[in-house]
Amino acid sequence: MSLLRLNGVTKNFGGLSAVRGLSFDLEEGIVMGLIGPNGAGKTTVFNLITGIYRPEAGDIFFDGLSLLKLGAHRRVAMGIARTFQTIRLFRNLSVLENVLAGCHCRMKAGVLESMFRLPAQQREERKALETALNALELVGLGSRAEQPANNLSYGDRRLLEIARAVATGPRLLILDEPAGGMNEHETAQLISLIFTIRDMGITVLLIEHHMTLVMRVCERILVMEYGRRIAEGAPEEIRRDPGVVDAYLGAEDNW
Repeated sequence: MSLLRLNGVTKNFGGLSAVRGLSFDLEEGIVMGLIGPNGAGKTTVFNLITGIYRPEAGDIFFDGLSLLKLGAHRRVAMGIARTFQTIRLFRNLSVLENVLAGCHCRMKAGVLESMFRLPAQQREERKALETALNALELVGLGSRAEQPANNLSYGDRRLLEIARAVATGPRLLILDEPAGGMNEHETAQLISLIFTIRDMGITVLLIEHHMTLVMRVCERILVMEYGRRIAEGAPEEIRRDPGVVDAYLGAEDNW
């Protein structure tokens, strides 16, 4: 069953068509990769799914419901979370406080409960703390919860972003170049983490230029060029596709 569906989606910036009539389905419970050369429109697709941009044409469905009239915060509440190619953390807050920010979308206590510290608010705070600590343990940062986020290495900051996204309780996790800036050891840990997240029942859609990671973790891969889909299939199909090799991958021994 498709969790996410794009149907003829187009996005223009002035005279430039960043995405042109793009259609694809993302099956629930898998890891799917979105690859292509720089400028292919991959991040624009992520921004359309998460509500940062609105398409000029087409529709986007999540669990059968159109997203076009929903703002970004409503999409998070529905279960769509993401990380960014450029890390976006509250660097002066602690590691734990950054993840607690991700829990906010699941909190329902109102102004009165918050002002008077009523039992409902206290229960939500305890639940948020538990969720945040579990997310940090998931990515291997549990022992660093009280440290300032600014003290983390670049690779650990990327893991913190993933922890914050997981803390929102997503059904779909969108990762924008999660291995960027990571060394080989950190990338191997990230591969294991993505498998763990998938095994938790979270569907994953990722953009990544690290082809070893893509070929290892993705069950399906969509290839874009100039805003269009040029291929889609299992990793081995993509590896052998002549159009993909010409457009993006190059000689097989490069990846």
